[in-house]
Amino acid sequence: MGIKKFKPTTPGRRWMSVVTFEQITTDTPYKPLTVTLKKNSGRNNTWRITVRHQGGWHAKKYRLVDFYCTDKKGVPAKVETIEYDPYRSAFISLVCYKDWERRYVLAHTEMKVGDVILTDEKTELVSGNRMEIWNIPTGLNVYNVETIVWQWASTVRSAWSTAKIVSQEWEYTQIKLPSGEVRLVHKKCYATLGQVSNPDHNQMVIWKAWRSRWMGKRPTVLGKSMNPVDHPHGGWEGHSPIGMSAPKTPWGMPALGYKTRKRKKSTNRWILKTRKGKLMV
Repeated sequence: MGIKKFKPTTPGRRWMSVVTFEQITTDTPYKPLTVTLKKNSGRNNTWRITVRHQGGWHAKKYRLVDFYCTDKKGVPAKVETIEYDPYRSAFISLVCYKDWERRYVLAHTEMKVGDVILTDEKTELVSGNRMEIWNIPTGLNVYNVETIVWQWASTVRSAWSTAKIVSQEWEYTQIKLPSGEVRLVHKKCYATLGQVSNPDHNQMVIWKAWRSRWMGKRPTVLGKSMNPVDHPHGGWEGHSPIGMSAPKTPWGMPALGYKTRKRKKSTNRWILKTRKGKLMV
């Protein structure tokens, strides 16, 4: 993998960069595993904007990625393609199981066409194999992690992310997430060995505004450029200071350093150490 930089033939090309997509083997998705998602542009059922700065993205199909895999225990699958997914930062892979069923799975950094992967309670320690987390030795990297037993994998799915098995203790396993948080996960949860693909994703430079519009991101206006009626930072002339000790959101809530997580949230008991390095008691 690598990053491709363009010649400055236009202002939009200057400093612009994209991933070379050397790992990609096809540009046509498997049609039975694609659907069209309804686009609401950040609006609710009354068509009021509840999430700002969304809308206007390029037409694209959603790939149905399998985040369960538990109904295919013991059935080997052969990697047929490695594809780009417009809805996620990581690459995906089309695999064909021994019973001829095809599914999309998240690809890891070393995956290539012809590899055979397996999902079972205990398998070989090979990248791409998926197993119960208590069968994975400490120190190994995993991704696509379940946090609730018999639920889909909801953690460590973005490009180049990986978690590490810290220790195996009684009924739970300690894993260190990409943020640095150490969390308890039940030993019956599943995880995939390896590291998520597309390691150069964070090196891309968007540069031109229209490329962000393709991605569904509408323009953002600074609060201090608005009027006082529109934003707490608004007023005065030009880009004057915000006139307060700390920045606020458009609705008056603190914007930086303010903890939004509930102190008595039920899942706090599974967190041993926060991403700031603070021990939970």
